[in-house]
Amino acid sequence: MAQQSGVGRGAHLARTGVDRSFQRVGTSRFQTIGLIQSQADQNQSTRKKMMTWNFWAGAAFVTGVAVCGLVWLTGKPANLDVLEQPACGSLVSTADMQVSRAAHTATALPDGRVLVVGGFSEEEESPNGAEMYDPHRRKFFPMAPMVTPRHSHTVTLLPDGKVLIAGGYGKGSVMLAAAELYDPATNSFVQTGSLAAPRANHVAVLLHNGKVLLTGGEGPGWAMHSSAEVYDPATGKFSPTGSMTTARGGHVAVRLQDGRVLVVGGHNGRRGNLTILASAEIFDPATGVFSRTGDMSVRRHKHDGVLLGDGQVLVTGGSDEHDDRGVYNSTELFNPKTGRFVAGPVMKVGRYKHAGSSLLLPSGLVLIAGGAPQAETYDAVNRKFVLVSGEARLAGHFSAVALLRSGGVLITGGYGNDTGPRSSAWLYLP
Repeated sequence: MAQQSGVGRGAHLARTGVDRSFQRVGTSRFQTIGLIQSQADQNQSTRKKMMTWNFWAGAAFVTGVAVCGLVWLTGKPANLDVLEQPACGSLVSTADMQVSRAAHTATALPDGRVLVVGGFSEEEESPNGAEMYDPHRRKFFPMAPMVTPRHSHTVTLLPDGKVLIAGGYGKGSVMLAAAELYDPATNSFVQTGSLAAPRANHVAVLLHNGKVLLTGGEGPGWAMHSSAEVYDPATGKFSPTGSMTTARGGHVAVRLQDGRVLVVGGHNGRRGNLTILASAEIFDPATGVFSRTGDMSVRRHKHDGVLLGDGQVLVTGGSDEHDDRGVYNSTELFNPKTGRFVAGPVMKVGRYKHAGSSLLLPSGLVLIAGGAPQAETYDAVNRKFVLVSGEARLAGHFSAVALLRSGGVLITGGYGNDTGPRSSAWLYLP
């Protein structure tokens, strides 16, 4: 390979794509003096690919190994981190968040950073503000305060790059109708129009027309909403649309390839007297109407769903009315062409309270990163789940994830059966 040279800035290099090009980032000056070795390990169990680089960092000579989209430094200058070489397809720890969080959100911005918003710590009455993750420096940084701190809310990345933050619980567990926008251009939060009704633990989906559909969730008196509403970024206003056929919270909504939205499972009734649902329905943006479709094989709430490359929807885990004593490891596949669910393969571990933690990766694999201490991937071609390797053990419940430009995934916070909300964060290396 040709020798590379140049002067850049940074404590590490970040992989910019599969073409083996690199960008130099960070805070410490160094000079790349040459690519001295290249090798590819064809072990299919790890799909490990690595290149070894040498750098000048000040007066120190260090070596970096490019693995899984990042360069992991193996030298020991005082101003650089020393990291062990990971295996591809594994979990590694990254820097902690500024505060512990659960029931928060993580949103990948167009510039590659990740906005982390809200959540609660030890007390639900004390929702958190926001912070930003910089994938180049692998650190979280505090931000200006939100207009209204909250948890159990929704976030939606809008076509113009702004982020809509809607509903949830505020201080004192007050249910919120308030909404706000994060503007990356000004790095600030500003208020926008209010929801038609206060709601928390609802679901938001970006529609093909750039508007946002919000469905269900808990309303005043802990009763579940059947109502839905649509946010129009052009006007900054929420407007009611058709109601769902069934009131539901703790459900999942997934936009289908044809632009319709599948709404699956959840519960209705009030806290302490919930009915878990197997039903599903589809919202048609052209008519503003919800229509029933086929039921799942079992009742599920606190589950997750993700759109696959072939247009089907994978529904994973969740639980029945026994909550943590009724957790599922089963999955189902919804076919929009038939309107029916069929049994999918069984996951390696049962998981629930993991809505929003499943992502379709550029490779075509699906990463399921929440609801249990271990993550796993799903191969839709071979219909097979595989546990993700690595020493890191996830917090599990009500964590938040974001897909990075490198193809990796940032996993943040959550809590476990024996732990409160955590400030820990992890990286999945593809």
